[in-house]
Amino acid sequence: MRYFIEFAYKGAAYHGWQYQPNASSVQETLTQALSLMLRESVELTGAGRTDTGVHARQMFAHFDSEVPFVFAELIKKLNAYLPKDIAVWDFYTVAPKAHARFDATQRTYEYHIHRRKDAFECQNSWLFPHPLDINRMNDACKLLLKHTDFECFSTLHTDVKTFFCKLTHAEWTSQGDRWIFTISADRFLRNMVRAIVGTLIDIGTGKTSLDDLEQILASKNRSKAGFSVPAHGLYLTEVHYPYIPFRAR
Repeated sequence: MRYFIEFAYKGAAYHGWQYQPNASSVQETLTQALSLMLRESVELTGAGRTDTGVHARQMFAHFDSEVPFVFAELIKKLNAYLPKDIAVWDFYTVAPKAHARFDATQRTYEYHIHRRKDAFECQNSWLFPHPLDINRMNDACKLLLKHTDFECFSTLHTDVKTFFCKLTHAEWTSQGDRWIFTISADRFLRNMVRAIVGTLIDIGTGKTSLDDLEQILASKNRSKAGFSVPAHGLYLTEVHYPYIPFRAR
């Protein structure tokens, strides 16, 4: 049988989702726990990879198992065993060829910044106390939605076959001293969201103009775009599948 597991994690203690030599990863930690509980070797394939320090409010992975189990009981056991920064939400029985990465139709990320020093947000949000023009940043978001080629925001020397992504939403909102950037697309390139946020920050400070952004996109050159913002402000918040009813977490 093939199953999807839905879970969340705080990324501060991990070197990302994917297995890393001589470093702790979410994939390794969750795989070991699941294999122990099921008493069989399990391999997890995630909906995507998140970098060191990035968080996930909603993440999925698939695995195959011949061991029958009761969802509620296994969830309880896993959450009691796993470290406090990984939480299992649910299991789903899916078709034998269902794939957590390739079947996802939409992913949503949030990037959080706080505008004044906050001792309780230092691992969950990036401090940026300098003046920003949120209206200019949202004008830039509207421009991004008109494009599909985002090679200029991709990590160099990546092995992807295409740099095309279909963006469906991009917007900055403010909640007091916390500002949140939300972006949704069918897929994302590695480091894409953090590079976009850094470029939008440059636009918000006046360092970069909307005309500059058009030129950056046309250049397909990562060195022309803005800096990559720190990982600890980034959250994977939603993953959608055609055969799993979506539930916000």
